[in-house]
Amino acid sequence: MPSESPAELVRMTMCQPRFRYSSVEHRHFGQTDMKVSVLGFGGSEIGSASSELVDRLLKSALDAGINVIDTAECYEQSEELIGNAARKRRHEVFLFTKCGHPRGIGSQDWSRESILDSVQRSLKRLQTDHLDLIQLHGASDTVMKDGDAIAALQTAREKGLARYLGYSGDSHSARYAVECGAFDALQTSISLADQEAITSTLPLAREKNMGVIAKRPLANVAWKTAHRPIKSYHHQYWDRLRKLHYDFIDDCTIEESVAKALRFTLTVPGVHTAIVGTTKPERWQQNAKMIAQGPLAEAEFEAIRERWDDVAPKSWIGQP
Repeated sequence: MPSESPAELVRMTMCQPRFRYSSVEHRHFGQTDMKVSVLGFGGSEIGSASSELVDRLLKSALDAGINVIDTAECYEQSEELIGNAARKRRHEVFLFTKCGHPRGIGSQDWSRESILDSVQRSLKRLQTDHLDLIQLHGASDTVMKDGDAIAALQTAREKGLARYLGYSGDSHSARYAVECGAFDALQTSISLADQEAITSTLPLAREKNMGVIAKRPLANVAWKTAHRPIKSYHHQYWDRLRKLHYDFIDDCTIEESVAKALRFTLTVPGVHTAIVGTTKPERWQQNAKMIAQGPLAEAEFEAIRERWDDVAPKSWIGQP
């Protein structure tokens, strides 16, 4: 008979890898013809990186079996860097980008002309003749109801500039994007510290067979320091995780807790790919090994969900 207590056995099961990495899983992306890797290359963190580093990052990601690249016009230099690095392997990847902030983060222009200009700029920067997915980036439900922004995306698709249309955002606006029927895909926040969408948005997205992209699936790994992170962008998740106080974050190493967090997001019904950003080429093979452990056991997944239901107030909506 084992000498460990039941609680210790559960902890050991949660923390230990189950089997060796072989290949990254791919999932059919909603009603599209794309079969996407469950890990996606996030372009938000590479704006200040050198072209040589981005070349290495992308090569490492693609060699690990990743075929989704997600960026945006407002991520400084990201599209240009990705375009230079990916042009020789364009046939191996699906290029996703976003529009609506032509002058950088904080700016907004949802006019038809601005969005169509943005699509053309993205094509040029990414060095491609078409986008696999163009997404409205954080547009409000009021903007979407106005119709011009969605009409612009539809025009881009009719012209062959974009194959599919998506919405990237959270909470009430994400719900409207799913309800309105104009989009093939939804990108929304899903993580240990961001579970609103699991009940508010994803059930209907699954019903409509939309492709679902999880953004910020690791909640910026805000728990990796005992003190509040320096970056204010991470504060909301750090505060939430302190209150959620998941046992495995305290009991496992950072690597083990990151693996569990990522597997949690990919276990959420309806999620097809999770976008992860890094400036460390070795991370892609490491992340691939983490998710090769497979979905969380039902009991582990439900324990995280129950903790959220017990602790999270209604004000904890998806983070932009």
